[in-house]
Amino acid sequence: MSNFLAIATVTAALSQTLRAAVETDVPGASVTTLRPDAAGGGIPATRVNLYLYQVTPNAAWRNADLPTRSSDGQLMQRAQVALDLHYLLNFYGDEGQLEPQRLMGSVVRTLHARPVLTRQLIRSTIANPAFNFLAASNLAEAIELVKFTPLPLSLEELSKLWSVFFQTTYTLSIAYQGTVVLIESDTTPRATLPVRARNLYVVPFRQPLIEQLMAQAGVDQPIVLDSTLLIRGQRLRGELTLVRLGGIEVAPTPQDVTDTQISLPLSLLLASPPAASPPLSGAALRAGVQGVQVVHQILMGTPPEPHRGVESNVAAFVLRPSIVAPVSVANVQGSGTALRSAELTVQVEPPIGRAQRAVLLMYEQASEAPAAYDFVVGPRTADADALTIPISGVRAGDYLVRIQVDGAESPLVVDTDPDSPTFNQYIAPLVTIP
Repeated sequence: MSNFLAIATVTAALSQTLRAAVETDVPGASVTTLRPDAAGGGIPATRVNLYLYQVTPNAAWRNADLPTRSSDGQLMQRAQVALDLHYLLNFYGDEGQLEPQRLMGSVVRTLHARPVLTRQLIRSTIANPAFNFLAASNLAEAIELVKFTPLPLSLEELSKLWSVFFQTTYTLSIAYQGTVVLIESDTTPRATLPVRARNLYVVPFRQPLIEQLMAQAGVDQPIVLDSTLLIRGQRLRGELTLVRLGGIEVAPTPQDVTDTQISLPLSLLLASPPAASPPLSGAALRAGVQGVQVVHQILMGTPPEPHRGVESNVAAFVLRPSIVAPVSVANVQGSGTALRSAELTVQVEPPIGRAQRAVLLMYEQASEAPAAYDFVVGPRTADADALTIPISGVRAGDYLVRIQVDGAESPLVVDTDPDSPTFNQYIAPLVTIP
């Protein structure tokens, strides 16, 4: 990087480049570095005037040094500023001899053929006794060489630029930009301890893609807590594969993971496996819509530890509740043809959250005009796997019972015995209202 003398060194080196060209092409011409409105004796009549009129941050390099300080404010590396230099070149001379135009032609040709300030040119400029005030400049060692390109200024822009020079007559001019000048701070960062081990990892970017979720029993089969969930897609197997289910990460067994399918028994969530984060229980999942992601972690470090890698898209399925014990009836009131009221106790898996909406659905097993009822479960103060639900206005009979949690209904059991009179019909869970 360069020190504070870099800007002045660029101006001096550019003037040296132009001086060598114009003195040859236009005898008696010289190069000055004055304001365009400068007056006084001793200023050559035939000359090229080089004037730095603007400095702007370089867009490509302006943030290359960040961060320069650590979170505790300690200096980590020297700050640097990246600048573009804007020069106005004015051409003076005898208009009758077209000297300004001849000078412009010489300058444009020179900068087009040699637009870069070479390291040798910079060193010879610094060694010139006329520039002894640049002796400490280190621009020649900069990692970026300064390159000059013409700036296409419109007539309006050029007029505004000349208007800043009070009562100065316009003369033939052209603008050039020099880029990039890097100036580094002279502060010294605190020395740190040497690195003993370097862990560099290059891994291909293989983002998993979930295309389908289904129960292992079949596409049209409900997914309940004792089901095995099949996750189908592309690039599902990674170095360390996890499944994020309902916001919880669990590791399937390696033999259940392939590149196109992962088999995840939901019973893993009941076993509190060590790979789960945080440790799980059956209460970790709730009936309703569940989000699923496949997560690939990367082993890095010494010793290797899992680090965050890539994640798949989020896919969703409906986890349906299950009635896991016979429905019990208590406190039955009413007899004969009168409508009954009672209390039903339903054992449910997974437990129902206290904020979840639960509805008891009853459908009469009758050949003609079956009755159907639904009863909203009242507010609860805690999660529960057993619900006692008061019912009323129900006629006596046998009823198929379902529990609906956040729109997800518990499945009914179908009679699969071909010799049964109820073959291929729903037969359970069943409750009798006497």
